[in-house]
Order: sequence, then C-alpha cells, then structure tokens
Amino acid sequence: METFCQEEGETRGKKNPFFQWILGFFVIFSLLFSSFPPAVSAAPLKGYEALAVAVTGSLSLKPGETKTLSVSFLNIGSNAWTNDGETFASLYTYDPKYRTSPFQDASWFKKDQPVKLQEKTVKPGETGHVSFLLHAPSTAGTYRETFALAAEDAAWIPGGQFSLSVRVGETLKTPSPSVPTAPPSTNSIPPVSSTPPTDGYAATVLLKSVKKAVVSGGEAIPFTIGIKNTGTKSWNKRTIQLPGVSMASNQTDFHHSSWLDPSHVITKQEGVITPGGLDLIPFTFAAPSKKGTYAARFVLAADGVAVPGGEIEIPVEVTSDAPEVYDPLAQTPSSESPSVPTVSLIDEPIIRVGVLIVDDETDDMIRITCANDFDVKDGEGHLVAEMKAGEEIGAFYKKERYWYNRGQGLEATNSYLRFLPRQENTICTVTNFDRRKTRNAANADNTFRNILELRYNPDKNRTWLINELPIEAYLRGLAETSNLSHLNFQKTLITAARTYALYHWERATKHANEFFHVDAYADQVYNGYGQEARTPNLSRAVTETAGTVVTYSGKTAITPYFSRSDGRTRDWSEVWYGTVEWLRSVPAPCDAGKTLWGHGVGMSASQALCMANNGKDWREILTYFYTGIDLVKRWNE
Repeated sequence: METFCQEEGETRGKKNPFFQWILGFFVIFSLLFSSFPPAVSAAPLKGYEALAVAVTGSLSLKPGETKTLSVSFLNIGSNAWTNDGETFASLYTYDPKYRTSPFQDASWFKKDQPVKLQEKTVKPGETGHVSFLLHAPSTAGTYRETFALAAEDAAWIPGGQFSLSVRVGETLKTPSPSVPTAPPSTNSIPPVSSTPPTDGYAATVLLKSVKKAVVSGGEAIPFTIGIKNTGTKSWNKRTIQLPGVSMASNQTDFHHSSWLDPSHVITKQEGVITPGGLDLIPFTFAAPSKKGTYAARFVLAADGVAVPGGEIEIPVEVTSDAPEVYDPLAQTPSSESPSVPTVSLIDEPIIRVGVLIVDDETDDMIRITCANDFDVKDGEGHLVAEMKAGEEIGAFYKKERYWYNRGQGLEATNSYLRFLPRQENTICTVTNFDRRKTRNAANADNTFRNILELRYNPDKNRTWLINELPIEAYLRGLAETSNLSHLNFQKTLITAARTYALYHWERATKHANEFFHVDAYADQVYNGYGQEARTPNLSRAVTETAGTVVTYSGKTAITPYFSRSDGRTRDWSEVWYGTVEWLRSVPAPCDAGKTLWGHGVGMSASQALCMANNGKDWREILTYFYTGIDLVKRWNE
C-alpha cells in the first residue's frame, strides 16, 4: 500500500496535435506521457519543444581520449529552430546550468556551450542534429553529464535535456549482489555478474515522467522511465535495481511495497528491445520518512548486465515527516484497556479520494456528465449550474479562478467546484479521461459514484479531481485483488483495506494539504465504478463484512499488507521506526523459499490466500497476522 513538481520558473510544454502523425512509433510517448513535464524551460516564451530521438557515440573513453557525441532532436513545437540570429539553438551544460564540464574540448563554442545546431533551419516536424567532441579527463571513474538544448535568450527548449553516464578508464566492476539464495523459480532475479560483459550494451535515458518529486514523507512516487537501447545487443529481461546491489542495505530509504525485493525494483520481460528501440518501464518508489532533500538512484540491468548509460537519478524533496512512521496509533496503548473493546456504532464515514490530477492527460480540464440530474455548487455552497441527466459540463482552474461551461459560454467562480448528483451514489463519468488511451490500461475506469470535486492545491501547484463517497462504495471500487480469488481471502483483504481507509479518515492528516484522505494510486488502488461492475464477488465480500475493522486496545489499528514474504513477515521495527504491538513477525510457510515482494510488515497476501484456500476463515487469517487485535463492527452499511 501505500508526483510531478516543476522547478521554480518552469512551464509545461504542450504537444502540437498537427505533428502527432509525424511521431510514428513515438505515439506511445504521447499516450503514456501525456502529463510528462518538460525537461527544461527557463522562460515563458511558447512555441519551443523537442524530443530527443537518437544519441550516438561512445560512452567509454580512456583518460585524455577524444570522441564524438551526436544527438538528434525532433522539433515538436510550433517555432522553427535556427543556428544563427538572436534565438539560435545550441547545446549548454546543465544540472547545474552554465557549468564547466570535465569533458570540455578546445573545439567547443564556449566553455559551457559545446555546439550550435547543425542545420541552418529546423522546421516543426523536422529533425535537427548536434555533434561535438568529448575530451576525457585524466582521472578515471564514472561521470554523469547533462546537457540541454536552448533557444538563445528565449527559452530552454522543453524535452531537449538529456543525461549520460561516461566511463573513463577501464570498465568498472559491478559488485555481485549479497542477497539470500533460494530455490530456482520463474520469478528469480538473475544475479549481475561481478565482471559484467558490457561490450555491446549501452543505453540512453530519453524520458522521465517526473523531473523532481516534492512529496510528504513515506509518500509513494509513481515513475516511468523511457530508455533507448543505444548498444548493439538486444535486451530481453530488463530489471530496474539499486546501484551496487550489494550495498542495498544503505539505500533502503526509497523501498516500496511493490518491489521484488530490497534491491530489485521491477523486472520486465515483455517483448525484446533491439538496438535503437525504446523501452518504457513504469515503477514506484517511496519517499524517505524524514523531511529533507534526497536523490533516488536506480540502474538498468539487461539480461543480468548493468547497462552503461542506464543510470537513473530523481531528486526528491520531502516536505514533512511521515506521521504514521512515528505515531502509528496516536497514543500509547493502556494496560488497563479492556480485552474486548466496546465501540458505539457511528455513521458510515464519507471518504474523499484523490482520483485524478487534472493536467495534460485531460487537456488541463475535466468534462463531467451523470446518469441522473445533478447540481454544480461552488465551495461556499452557491448553486452555479443545474444539469439534467446526460448533460455535460466542462471545468478547469486557471489564474486563481474556477471556470466552467454548461453550454452557455465560459463562466467563473472564485471557489472550488462540486458536482452533486441529486440521487445518492449516482454514477458520473469524466468523459475526457480514458486510461486505455493515456495509460495503456485495459479499461477506461472513468466512472465514479456519488460526488466529484475540482480543487486546486496551491502547496503543490496542481489541480485534483476528488471523489467523495461512502467508504463501503469506495471499497467496491478497489483493485487490490482478483474477482476470482477465494471469498475468505477477499473478506480478509477488504477488512484490512477498510481499516486502512478508516485510519486515515480518522486522522485526516496524510493528504490534508491536498484536501482528501487517500490517493487512488499511491495508497490503495481505486478504479471507481468500473472496477465495481467487473468484480461482483468483491462486492459480496464488502457487503458480508460491512463496517468491520481491526482495532487494538479499542483504537483503530494501522493494517499494512504486502504481496508476498520469504517465509516470515517482519516486525514493524525491522522496517520502520519504533514498535507497534500488533505488527510482529509471524511464520508464512506457504511463502517459504520464495522472494520477498514488498515491505514485509503485516499481512502477506500470498500466505493469506493460501490459508483461505486451505479452509481458514477470514477472521482467523486477520488475527494470525495482526497480533492481539479485535475485529469490531463500527457501522452498518
């Protein structure tokens, strides 16, 4: 269980629809990265945008050796590029800007400006080229170099930044991983050779879905990397892993429950990436728990070889400590607490779920229609529109105002907008959001029950679409398990998920600065009504456990769960800070000999499923993983 932030002064680039047909196989870029931020943009001047489509040249040099690096950029903006005049296009050193590179050659245009654009003019839809010399320093080692394309005195061209790793001297050895050995399985991770044969392997990072993450402590950070095979060997099995995996114990700040093990993040085996091909690899990492500035570093391994140029670095700014790490129960359990707590029934909670960041993916706006009549009110409760069933209204936030169009032209209000069906739990559709088109998903999943809200968050400079609905309806839209899994396992998982949601509803702190309780992707995966319609068995599990949550000493317990253990779960203290009495290590015999998938704390989903398949009741499973807890009914559905 269990974002995108631009540097100050940057603007987001827009793809020009006229040139989408030119992109050919790059169409997948515009689908997966429709909310992709530009690599650089230092001025508000519009019309400039690039896509790095080819990087050639050696990434390994001897001390003092000089070799040529060539880069091609596709002009996907609306302005032409030139190699002379006041706004000539050229390459600069970057990150930090205008620095003297250790690879500076005497042939460079300036010490911080290697070369101008090769062509006299590159019109929109055409490809431009730069070619320059890298002069290796005398000190051996691995260097990270970043360059950016710019229009002189006008703009850093969005999409024109690229980074590469340059090895100087003999090929560096990659330490062999010190990971526990286990019986061979189809899920095992091939070890990286201690002396990897890197000849023929080379990569260039072309795309990053997040340039810099500004998040709260412990927050999950979804990320997609686009890596081009610039070598001569094809890639079959691709793995994103920590650099120097034998040192993983010192690099666990970014561990997320989705990882294969503490050192290996994700493995991808679909298709073969031939030389010149591009691989898009999505994965998730977690922000460190303490406030501060960090750099998350990962590397690409192909078929067991650490690929030169496949180094990935993402700056991470953690703005606040993770509250649940330091205060899991918000009080110290009392020894005088009753062994069987008595809890008065409450009204079913209404939970707020962040379901969509409104950005390029939906053209920076939303279009909503509902199955029944609905009203649109602003945050102060003023009625701004009355809509009939099936009528559509568009809305967006811009320049400190919320704009909407109900078919009478643009209108505006100073407060956020709420879309309120007159009949409870009505299904509403975001008509311009389709995950099949923008996220390569199997389903559109753009339908949601009950209330929707459009709200701008000034802290992170982004606008959210929030779904407000009863907690039991929220649970029906979760995609945490299959509709075909055992009913007792479904009840187990749903109860843990309900408890997790209630825990954050009661505290209302995890996403308080974003005005919702849980994130539809970073917390528990929530796909809305579409998921509910596809999983009637899960809806039955929700109904038959309605209102039941896990408590400890009369208080709502936090109930982490993960994919699979390696034969035992972990104490809370083994992974995070402090001690949580009900989160103790327990054996997981069904997982014995397997690789740990996740953080290891709380409930192993694979062990729980095994127990359910072997006849264990959902209550038995929960009390096995969460030591000394009670199951309490808090409300009626």
